[in-house]
Amino acid sequence: MSLKPETLAQADAIVAQYPQARSATLPLLHLVQEDRGHIAPEDEAWIAAKVGVTPMQVREVVTFYPMFRLAPVGRRHIRVCRTLSCALRGSYALMAELEKALGCARGETSADGNFTLEFVECIADCGCGPVVQVDHALHENVTPDQGAAFAAKVRASLSDPAYGKAAPAPGTPEWNG
Repeated sequence: MSLKPETLAQADAIVAQYPQARSATLPLLHLVQEDRGHIAPEDEAWIAAKVGVTPMQVREVVTFYPMFRLAPVGRRHIRVCRTLSCALRGSYALMAELEKALGCARGETSADGNFTLEFVECIADCGCGPVVQVDHALHENVTPDQGAAFAAKVRASLSDPAYGKAAPAPGTPEWNG
């Protein structure tokens, strides 16, 4: 297991909060993914042992929820909302522009490992679509004609190790990139 010691300590504290250990499955999955970046098979087995269920039961949870990843993502995880309000404002055309500009097909990670590009359901900012989330940074009103420039901005962010790491809050640079 290659999880950080603080993650292991947090895991014990999380399990202790629940009267039934299996109820800690979701919080432990979030904790592990935050540490590792994805959920590996050995993580599923470790969580299963910790909460008293089978590894298959943990896998069922991982594959049910789309926020859990079974493989590492690129240095920049780019999520484009495709729900109706964003779609009506051009999110599908924006995705096509981003695929071209980043050399990365949706649902995949670029060959250089820098970008993972995916469609997601509702980022909950429906009045400002198309909405794109890059790591934790939220970008509103990103229109298809801005796709190449937006991709260039994301590419330039690779040199900023702090980019997109803070949870977004209204009024901060992370909120609107």
